Amino acid sequence: MFRRRPPRGGFRKIGRAEIPPLLKRANHLLNGGQFAEAGEAFEELAERAFARQGPRAPVFFLQAGRARVLNGQNEIGLAHFKRGLQLFINIGKPFRAHHAGQRIITELNRQGLASEAEQIQNFLATLLPNLPDGEAEDRPPLLPTHCPACGAALKPDEVEWLDSVTAECAYCGSPVRGA
Repeated sequence: MFRRRPPRGGFRKIGRAEIPPLLKRANHLLNGGQFAEAGEAFEELAERAFARQGPRAPVFFLQAGRARVLNGQNEIGLAHFKRGLQLFINIGKPFRAHHAGQRIITELNRQGLASEAEQIQNFLATLLPNLPDGEAEDRPPLLPTHCPACGAALKPDEVEWLDSVTAECAYCGSPVRGA
């Protein structure tokens, strides 16, 4: 039996894109409690993504803001939060901005930063003046098209919701988080 030779450049990776090392490092730093370094890494990722008009720029700004607030740099953190939320609006994702903003407000309140939470609440109100409060909550989160565990097709109206963002696969019972 004949074996095929690999292409000159080696085999290409098919499927998921390579995760940038800086992103792995930023997440590792954040999870390890090194908030200042994590903030710098997420800021670099955010600026790079913003420069190329990448869709992940808002998420990176929000993570940079989270790291800065956890490091006690509240003003810098709030600026990053506001920039990330504004970018969600700019790319036409008001519900993502709403959900992210609500998570930020909850987290700030849990940390005893009521004044900062109020600033984000007011900023959201100016960004999303016409978004009814209930409309964003009534919309189910987006699920992957297939269950990562068993590969079954997932349909939001056919799964059992465990909470507001987690559904249970009807085929294997694995929890699947929505976006």
